[in-house]
Amino acid sequence: MKFSEELVQQVWEKARGNFDVDSGLWREDECGAWISRNQYGHQNSDFGWKIENVSAGGPDILENLRAFHLGNSFDRTSGHPKCHVTADRTGLASSERTFQTRNKNV
Repeated sequence: MKFSEELVQQVWEKARGNFDVDSGLWREDECGAWISRNQYGHQNSDFGWKIENVSAGGPDILENLRAFHLGNSFDRTSGHPKCHVTADRTGLASSERTFQTRNKNV
């Protein structure tokens, strides 16, 4: 489905911001995967993302829409995200913050 640029931006703003990076450019989806604002709909991008309706049978309104990395999705039946990609924090101590955006398949 084609969404207006205004709605795409509103859904983007609902995704999880991170103090370590510019949230106008980078956010995390519900699975913790990095997504890049300018990569919306880019199928061959490591940081591409899509908009999913998380309401079973609900209309495509802002309240029902969420941003997901292209490798992740939402299971409307169970009401939970299906995570296949998440941020790669390998080698970082829990107290360290990451300034490099990396994803990995899980």
